[in-house]
Amino acid sequence: MPLNHAKPPVTTARRIVFVLTPGTVLLDVTGPLQAFHEARQADNHTPCYEIIMASVPGGPVITDTGIALDTITLDQAAEHPIHTLIVAGSDEHHIALSDHSLMAWLVAQRPKVKRAASICIGAFLLGTAGYLDGRRAVTHWRWCERLQNHCPKARIEQDPIFVQDGPVWTSAGVTTGIDMAIAMIEQDLGHDAALAVARSLIVFIKRPGGQSQFSLPLQRQSHDRSGRFDALHVWMQSHLQARLSVEDLAAQAHMSPRNFSRAYHRDTGLSPAKSVELMRLEAARHHLEQGDTGIAQIATLCGFGDDERMRRCFVKHLGVAPTDYRNRFKASLSA
Repeated sequence: MPLNHAKPPVTTARRIVFVLTPGTVLLDVTGPLQAFHEARQADNHTPCYEIIMASVPGGPVITDTGIALDTITLDQAAEHPIHTLIVAGSDEHHIALSDHSLMAWLVAQRPKVKRAASICIGAFLLGTAGYLDGRRAVTHWRWCERLQNHCPKARIEQDPIFVQDGPVWTSAGVTTGIDMAIAMIEQDLGHDAALAVARSLIVFIKRPGGQSQFSLPLQRQSHDRSGRFDALHVWMQSHLQARLSVEDLAAQAHMSPRNFSRAYHRDTGLSPAKSVELMRLEAARHHLEQGDTGIAQIATLCGFGDDERMRRCFVKHLGVAPTDYRNRFKASLSA
């Protein structure tokens, strides 16, 4: 059954219920909670959100840090209409998945809540309750493949920091929950309100959901644990203006092109061409964030050849053109 898209009156504080389970990641809750707490009416500074923390039994929930957060029961939380339901991530999500009372409650809330969201591996709970069926979603990059297997009816994207598909939102976890919360505030209250919250928290306004969760070097390192191609990667980063064909890379690695392509894909999870493309993208992002070098010059420095090829690469992977990327990120960093 689809979720209700209707918006409550602006004058009514929207009830946000955070669902906590044993081992809840503290920052998954407190980060977005703080963002919602900062949202105030411009005329009288009254809170725009009523924030509730709830769990199956109620009472204190011990987080992953050992700090306890006090909660009411899920049944108590559902006594009044819930605008936004947020399921936090947990280091012990496998226990939560086997909690029949929790899962039944989540299923029952599907047709009632106006917006549902998860942070990090809280997506497993939303997925089990059917919220992700037929929708795009994301979780922490370490869990994306497992979430896709767990929720075959969903389309799990491995790169974005958060994804909105209709009234269902999912985030990659940790600090990205703050980005998602600010985007929700902008949807509810407008850009100025979101900007005020971002300024208060001294964070990006607004970091687009399409931004990569993690850098390409980290991605390669997570796969290439042997470090077999570390020296090659260093060489590639200092020769981005070169052609960097498979033959060029194989020669640098002292391998035949065929053996190199096979070994590289096996050890890094990427084709050589894909790795070159993403490495150039990473370098271009750094130039855009850190300096005032022209777009065409950056395209040349990073080996794209021309700015149109670089633009297509940015749109393909980040969903935003280089000029817009610079406007969003360099302005935020300067602020």
